[in-house]
Amino acid sequence: MSQIPQQGEIRSAAITEYERMTAAELQISPETELDRIERWRAEELVRAGYDPSDALALAARHDIDLHFAVELIKQGCPYETALDILI
Repeated sequence: MSQIPQQGEIRSAAITEYERMTAAELQISPETELDRIERWRAEELVRAGYDPSDALALAARHDIDLHFAVELIKQGCPYETALDILI
């Protein structure tokens, strides 16, 4: 807990981690709506049983129907066959 300085007493402020960071380190690229959609699609594909790297690749392909991709796995389609069908 920091103490309150007495009248006339001068104390330097503590340097925070953010104050030590360069401008480049503070740059945060905003997540776009498209990024959020692709992340959600990838999460749904992983939940359905796709490998995370395959899920990311499939999620970025907007010509692939997410529901169809999930149903293929749910209906017991072999994994490699599902990938062949989708791609």
